[in-house]
Amino acid sequence: MTNLKQEIQQKEPFSSLEEEVFLNLLRSADCLRRVFQQKTHAWGLTITQYNVLRILRGAAPDGLACAAIGARMIASVPDITRLLARLKALKLVRQRRDRRDRRVVCTQITPAGLELLHAMDPAIEKAPAEMVGHMSHAEMKELIRLLEQTRSAACDKPPKEKQKR
Repeated sequence: MTNLKQEIQQKEPFSSLEEEVFLNLLRSADCLRRVFQQKTHAWGLTITQYNVLRILRGAAPDGLACAAIGARMIASVPDITRLLARLKALKLVRQRRDRRDRRVVCTQITPAGLELLHAMDPAIEKAPAEMVGHMSHAEMKELIRLLEQTRSAACDKPPKEKQKR
C-alpha cells in the first residue's frame, strides 16, 4: 500500500497534517467515483444520472420537484434542469407541471427508467462491498463517524463574513 505522498510523487512534506488528511479525502473520493463511474457507464449513465434515477425510484409514484431532487443528491450539480432534460430525452423520466402551482415541475421515473435500474441493481449492489469490504465492521462504523463529523464541521457552519480590508 502506497501513501498519498508516493502516489502524487510529492517530494516535500505536506504543510500540515490537516492538509494531508484533506488531500487524502479528495484523492479517495475521486478514486471511488472513478471506479463507480465505470460501473454505471456500462449502462450508458453517469453517476449523477444514476443517482437521480435512484432518488426518483424512491419517490415513485409521486415524483419530486427539481429542488427536492437536488437536495437529495449525493453530489450537488449546478444545473439539475439540464440533467433532467437529458434523462427525459432518454425516456427515463417524465415531467409535468403542478396543477396548483404552474411554476413547479414534477419529475417522475418512467417504466423504462425502472427497468434500467432493475437491470443495474445486481452489479451496482456489489460495488460497495468490492470497494470497502476489506474493512471490518468496526472500521466501517468508525469511518462513517469520522466522515460525518468532517462533513458536519465543513458544511454545517454558517458562511464566514468576508473580511474587510
